[in-house]
Formats: sequence, C-alpha cells, structure tokens
Amino acid sequence: MTSLRKLGSSDLQVFPLALGGNVFGWTADEAQSFAVLDAYVAAGGNFLDTADAYSAWIPGNEGGESETVIGKWLAARSNRSDIVVATKVGAHPAYKGLSAATIKAAAEESLRRLGTDHIDLYYTHFDDETVPVEEIITALDQLVKDGKVREIAASNISPERLQASLDFSEREGLARYVALQPHYNLVSRDTYEGELQETAARAGLAAVPYFALASGFLTGKYRPGASVESARAEKAGQYLASERGQKVLAALDKVAKERGAEVATVALSWLAARPTVAAPIASARTVEQVPALVAMADLQLTEQELAELTEASA
Repeated sequence: MTSLRKLGSSDLQVFPLALGGNVFGWTADEAQSFAVLDAYVAAGGNFLDTADAYSAWIPGNEGGESETVIGKWLAARSNRSDIVVATKVGAHPAYKGLSAATIKAAAEESLRRLGTDHIDLYYTHFDDETVPVEEIITALDQLVKDGKVREIAASNISPERLQASLDFSEREGLARYVALQPHYNLVSRDTYEGELQETAARAGLAAVPYFALASGFLTGKYRPGASVESARAEKAGQYLASERGQKVLAALDKVAKERGAEVATVALSWLAARPTVAAPIASARTVEQVPALVAMADLQLTEQELAELTEASA
C-alpha cells in the first residue's frame, strides 16, 4: 500500500497523486466519472481536487457540475470520511472574486453540492487583488472556526500576496495557508520555480501542481503527425512545436522504456520528487487512463533519471 504524504503543516494525509475533477460533468458524464473515482480509490487514492467553477465554461453549464458529481459519488459510496476533498472559491460566474461575503456564500454552495458538512482543503482559486489579504484570510478563518473548512490554501497568487497572507495569519493567530496550487510541470517550470517556490518552501507549504501533465502533452500521446481527439489538443500541440517539448519527450521516452513505465507515470514521478511538491494533480476521463496516473506512487526515479529529465526541461 502506498504511504500517504502529510500535506504541509496540516493533519491531512494524502495520496501522492490528486485526482483532478475538472472533467467530471464535462468530458466525463456521471457514470464515467463514478467509474474513474472508483478506480482511483481502489488503487489507494484519497485526494480529490475540484472547484466551484468546474465546468462553467461549457455552454449550458453554470458551474458546480463537478462538485455535484463528486457529492453524488460520496453519497453513493458512503466514504466521505476516507476522502480528502479539495475545492476552490473565486471563479464561479455567480461568485466571482474573494470578498468576505462572496467567500461565505460560495462555500455554502460548495458544501451543498458536495453533500457534506465540511471541505477538507479550501483554495482561493485566483487571487483577487482588489480585496485586502486581511479580508480574505479573516473570511477563510471564519469558515475554519465554524467547522466548515479544515485547512486553507491558495492558487494563482503572487509571491508578494502569498507572503502578506501568511504574515497576517501569523500576526493575528488566524488560519494559515498550508498548501499552494501552482501551474507546474516538465514543460512549464518558470510558472513556479523561483520566488514563488522559495516563498512556499520557507513557509513549509505543500505544492499541489495543476496542469501536471501539460494538458495531456506529457502523456506522450501527442507526436509529430499524430492527431488526437481531445478538448485540450490545441494547447498540447503547442508544446510539441517547441524545442523544449521535443527534448522533454525524448528524455521521458528513454526513462519510460528503461523502467517499463508509461510516459505519464514518469512525468508525474519527476514532479512529485521536486522540492515542496506533495501531490501533482492529474485527471482521467476514462478508467483506462487511471493506472498510468496512480502508478507514479510506486515509481521511484533514480537521481540520474531525475537529473536527465531536469536537464531536458531546462
């Protein structure tokens, strides 16, 4: 059994791969979503990542579809106490931004859709610089005091605002961020490495990177001349056109072949071994995609392999 990782300074213990919920209610219908969730949990997984805004970008959707699917699944499986549920606030069309009133109202809606009395990890989805960090932290702290949220976290935030938030929490003795969700993967390193990563490391925050597989590019299914049916094919195709993208694929292919592993598994294992990273996030639309993701928990790359991948992605 894969050992769980402690999430930063929190008491949360999580599987080293978070299952992304962005596809639930979008490219995966309810039955498919349930099957993917079941397969992930059967492999030892316990960490679900969603947001109140998923999937408001689809015509006819209003946001909250993913939370609703997860809520129905939790109810059907009666396993709420075994699962670490992470969701986010700030990007739902009806609850945009991070004013105290918005955070409070959006949290109630998320709880309702998830069919639960508490959220384990609650992220600010996108920082809202029109709102002072003091107001944001105070609102989040109130949710923790009320027992509606266990731990708080941030995503898409500048190092300066992150540090200011942490300082305010410390000064006032309020709930403090325990995790950070940055955009980070083998073909996108400057989106996290540097000041943001240093701030997280100093504060003992756990990083839970999104786009861990670069919109599917790091699964290895995008190749010169190959056409892929996917809602995200265009984005992944851009990486293929870059020199770095090709170098990274070549290095991944080499390691994957030597280790008898899938390309995606190797890419996730590299990410999980990076400083501060607790659990990358990756999503699966079908049950067939789950094994390559969860296999990263059991693949220890050697120092040499890690170095080769790091060099290829520089």
